[in-house]
Amino acid sequence: MTDLAILYRGPLASCNYSCTYCPFAKRRDTAAQLQHDRQCLERFTAWIEQQTDHCWGILFTPWGEALTRRWYRQAMEHLSHLPHIRKVAVQTNLSCEVDWLQRCRVDRLGIWASFHPTEVALDRFAAKVHQVRQLGVSLSVGVVGVPEHREQIAQLRTAIPPDVYVWINAQGRRTRKYFDEEVAFFRAIDPLFELNLKRHRSGGRACRTGETVFTVDGTGAMRRCHFIDTVIGNIYRDDWLEALKPRPCERAFCRCHIGYVHLEHLQLDRVFGNGILERSIAPERLANL
Repeated sequence: MTDLAILYRGPLASCNYSCTYCPFAKRRDTAAQLQHDRQCLERFTAWIEQQTDHCWGILFTPWGEALTRRWYRQAMEHLSHLPHIRKVAVQTNLSCEVDWLQRCRVDRLGIWASFHPTEVALDRFAAKVHQVRQLGVSLSVGVVGVPEHREQIAQLRTAIPPDVYVWINAQGRRTRKYFDEEVAFFRAIDPLFELNLKRHRSGGRACRTGETVFTVDGTGAMRRCHFIDTVIGNIYRDDWLEALKPRPCERAFCRCHIGYVHLEHLQLDRVFGNGILERSIAPERLANL
């Protein structure tokens, strides 16, 4: 069986948080828009169920918050039990209850959890992280590297299990560069912080996107990644598999983790291993960074 991975992003755009530093869409979805998103997800889930010739990894990367919507929790539960699914993961602020995880194949789940200091109390967020970890779910926890939040970020590191990787995303749209001491502070928590701080030369270089990893939107349109708009196929067409082939990157630079993690020359698949979808690093690998 061929190993393939999909980053799925349907039309959902509403979020229960309103972080000022968030680059994602800010929108309150109407009932009709939510129903449309649910229909798109159910169609996608039904399609994946039929694709038994491949072993799938799936990462939900919504513009909004997915797990507050029942249909995403149901989709993850259902997908986790399919024999040809190796991992189903989601980016989330972890604001939902987590009891539903007990109905899943937890060894096939991944949680990419983001902590937002302006939106949730640390003790409440950390309690959720501990619950998820105790259930045996693979997860990473992270935060945007806002210098003014350094105290909360340090407290986050000590409040959650030490074997959980804490990633820090460089803050976009900054009015100044990070000071050296700020970089050192963030690097002490996340050894890979400086990877996220820089633009990676990608133009013409080998990347697994478009070959073994690709994105799918609510219409089924396939793109190699979230940062290249060119549609290469559609999963709901019989010839969808023909769209996947090796191709060099079309962009001069890549600076988002879900893009550059697939650049061949960075070899980050060796760092993240089985946790690449949910951005999780095994403790023994983390210790060597």
